[in-house]
Amino acid sequence: MTTVLRLSLRQLGSRWRLLLVVALAALPVGLTALLSASQGDDSVDSAFFTNVLLDGLLMAVILPIVTIVLATASFGNEVEDRTLSYLTLRPVSRWLIALPKALAPFIIAGPVMAVSCAAVVLIGGGGILGSELVASDNVGLAILAAGVSALTAAAAYTAIFTWAGLAVSRALAFGLLYVFVWEGVVTTFLGGVRYFSVRAYSLAILNGIDGSTFESLEGRVIELPAAVVGVVVVVAAFFLLTVRQLRRMDVP
Repeated sequence: MTTVLRLSLRQLGSRWRLLLVVALAALPVGLTALLSASQGDDSVDSAFFTNVLLDGLLMAVILPIVTIVLATASFGNEVEDRTLSYLTLRPVSRWLIALPKALAPFIIAGPVMAVSCAAVVLIGGGGILGSELVASDNVGLAILAAGVSALTAAAAYTAIFTWAGLAVSRALAFGLLYVFVWEGVVTTFLGGVRYFSVRAYSLAILNGIDGSTFESLEGRVIELPAAVVGVVVVVAAFFLLTVRQLRRMDVP
């Protein structure tokens, strides 16, 4: 398993892919810093920060795209290059192949996006919004909430898109449609389906850990226990689907 994980990390850690991931993760940080510098001593409504920068840009767009780029390539490159047989012909259980293939994109995407979210909160809390967003004694909790919500969202998206890279012929297109249609449109206007939304899980965790800072989310998030259970179910279900797909598919 460690060999597959090491090879997957090397495969996903190509220069152009890492540059793309870092550039995407740095975009909201740079935008927050730019707004901070341009606003000076003026404050911005905390709802703008939470709903536009954290939710609208980071959670709804940047984070899922980063995981799509990495997770769909984890198995997708093997399928495309017809080298998957070298893994499946080994006398090991299929879950020992699926696990490192799912871990590799998360190991890269999870920490990068957690740092990006934490940096946005840190800069936003001490810059464009000052004490209106994050009280001086509450900055640590807000940063923790941002990091944890990013890690849980990255885990769920990684599980989904790792399976898609193995099971769907155009996994990248599938991922983008899923993010912008389901997560971006359907769950925004149909409140009931938020219980089946990774974005809704991440926002519920963000608000659940630090409700005072991110109180503008209060009226549109699901319950924290439901969000935690949802993340666990999504990760477990799509991991099992990936293992099942490995067992059933015909590998050339």
